[in-house]
Formats: sequence, C-alpha cells, structure tokens
Amino acid sequence: MNNKNSDYIPAFHFHWLTPWYDRFMDGCYPETRFKRSLIEQARLQPGQRVLDLGCGSATLTLMLKQAQPAAEVHGLDVDAKMLDLARRKARQAGADIILDLGTATRLPYGDNRFDRVFASLMLHHLKREDKRLALSEAWRVLKPGGELHVVDFGAPEGRGAYLVSLLIRWFEEIDDAIAGLLPRFTAEAGFEAVQETARYRTMSGTLRSYRARKPETRAEFSGLILNVRRWD
Repeated sequence: MNNKNSDYIPAFHFHWLTPWYDRFMDGCYPETRFKRSLIEQARLQPGQRVLDLGCGSATLTLMLKQAQPAAEVHGLDVDAKMLDLARRKARQAGADIILDLGTATRLPYGDNRFDRVFASLMLHHLKREDKRLALSEAWRVLKPGGELHVVDFGAPEGRGAYLVSLLIRWFEEIDDAIAGLLPRFTAEAGFEAVQETARYRTMSGTLRSYRARKPETRAEFSGLILNVRRWD
C-alpha cells in the first residue's frame, strides 16, 4: 500500500513527532486506565480473533494479547513509521501479534472474520465520510454478534474542556467527535445497543468509551442509541 495516496492525519499531525508518541501519551493521558477498561468490557475469550484498528505503536494491541494470550490479535495502521515502532515493541515484549499496513476505510480482511474490533483514539483522525466508512468496515469484518469497542474524544465536560477543544480543532478532524456524533455514526453503520461505558477528563478534553454489537442478522435500519452510563 502506498501511504502517499492515503488521506489521513498522522499521530500528532506531523510525521517527525512520531518517535515521541509513546512518551507523550504516557505523560499526558490516563492511557493505561482507559485501555484496561476497554479490554475488561470486551470480555475476551480464548480462540477469538481481535483487531486493533489504527493500532499506532501497538500499546493496546500488546495489552490485548497480554490479557488473553490464547486470542489471535491483529493490529492495523496506515502509518508505516508507527508500525515500525509497533514491531520493535512486539519483538522486545516477545509477543505473537500480527501487524498489518492498511487503511481503516478499506480493511484488508474478509467479511465476518473478527470477534472484537477496537478503536482507541483513532476515529477523530478521520474526516467525516472516512469515519463513517471505517465504522462500516468494522461492521463488515465483525462476526454476527461481534462487538466494537471505542474510546475517543466526545462532548467536553466543563468550560475548561470546551476551551481546550477549540484549540485542538485546529490540528485534528475532531469536530464530529466533540459534537458527540460518534455513537450516531456507529448506529448508522448498522450496530445495535450503542452505549457509553465510561468517560475520562484529560488535558486535551473529555474522552468517552463506547460499546456496540453487530446484530446476529442485519436489520434494515439501526438507529437506537441508549444513553446509559454502564453496560453490565
């Protein structure tokens, strides 16, 4: 795949900042906390196939494998430089994960392949139409009854978070996320029971976690969004 033809925003907007990605995330976000929570709500089982969509440096991908060593864990990213970091981390950890170069809007996998798909701080990098395409592709590659687990920016809580959101809009395609549209886009892609499961305040704004399920059979229209805090 030729990344020059891919319309995407790299981590921190500029490729030259990529080597600093992990250090920045460790210092500025409750990354371990929200990623562990995302994994816990997925209830991974032995033998499942799992996809970390937009895996970046594979922090979540490696955590998924550690949480369920008997799962087949894939990470996909469009940024070849990020995947170089991911492969280095996987070798250092001795982790058997599969890392693929590809785009979220055209996944290189067959239909109904995965039991779980994760997207951690990835969707806000995409333009609106590409967000919708990525969610539709996640739906396509999930097995019936499979689950999507997302953490990303959402509607800001408090004046401070709102003011921060005005700044980061200059650097990311984040307006849709801040407007709270990701759950709606997820439902429109065909997922059911789209629910918010947690929220986190960070220096860059409010992060929100979501969980959704691919129906056992495809409905003509799925527009139900349940505004509940927890899904037990």
